[in-house]
Amino acid sequence: MDISIVVPSYNEAESLPHLAEWIDRVMKEHGFSYEVIIVDDGSNDGTWQAAEKLHSENHAYRGIKFRRNYGKSAALNTGFAAAQGDVVITMDADLQDSPDEVPELYRMIKEDGYDLVSGWKKKRYDSKIAKNIPSKLFNWTTRKMSGIYLHDFNCGLKAYRHDVVKSIEVYGEMHRYIPVIAKWAGFSKIGEKVVQHRKREFGVTKFGMNRFINGYLDLMSIMFMSKFGKQPMHFFGAVGSISGLFGLISLVVVVIMRLSGRIALTNSVWFYLSMLFLVLGVMLFLAGFIGELVCRNSSTRNQYLIEKEI
Repeated sequence: MDISIVVPSYNEAESLPHLAEWIDRVMKEHGFSYEVIIVDDGSNDGTWQAAEKLHSENHAYRGIKFRRNYGKSAALNTGFAAAQGDVVITMDADLQDSPDEVPELYRMIKEDGYDLVSGWKKKRYDSKIAKNIPSKLFNWTTRKMSGIYLHDFNCGLKAYRHDVVKSIEVYGEMHRYIPVIAKWAGFSKIGEKVVQHRKREFGVTKFGMNRFINGYLDLMSIMFMSKFGKQPMHFFGAVGSISGLFGLISLVVVVIMRLSGRIALTNSVWFYLSMLFLVLGVMLFLAGFIGELVCRNSSTRNQYLIEKEI
């Protein structure tokens, strides 16, 4: 199969029929063999009914329905697991991503040899204050921290080599950083393509301002795991050692000063500071180190309740 198109959908019943018609036209014009995987992320409108109707009309359409809303990362991760195509394309269901971009994205993967090609919505039709300005700040920070020079990390329109989607894991809110995750996994040939951005025709945006706060927290998590995921003690041990060593030296100095009669031990602020740094050192070794390992190796991190599947 040439192409798998993964479409995360949340309350997009009105958009899906129009998107499917557009996808079908593009696929037939270029002679691609394809499948479209619609992942219903716990919608409460007629999104699943629309997916079932599309499947009844064209068996190239497949559907996965979550029992509740898990978020875009969960939908993408589940769609990636189900995808069978040589090239996997992701696009949002809201008609703001153009299926006309698919043939060139496919060519860049198959002929130019890219592992991943990310769309760049150079001209956007979103609110400048609510989306454009925060997105530019977010993308600038991600470029500086990751060393990947993309203009639009969070563009929903991306193309992947089959091996990439089968080798990466997306959870939490990590869908914003898939290029970073792919680079971490060893897929370093990452390209970019200017793509058309369209105004939303139906429904309302599903993203609030809290995504930027969560986005930066997730970026910190990814950068930590990429550097210290295999050797977390290199981080916690270093910081904990510095804190513990400072606390121990301070305690020795305080005890010497007490033995010489220059201070009263329990009345000295330095005594309590030394104990604080000693405790912090131990906490960094125990709480932080164990907490990160438990989170990273959780067997239920990517388990989602699927209600139906077609």
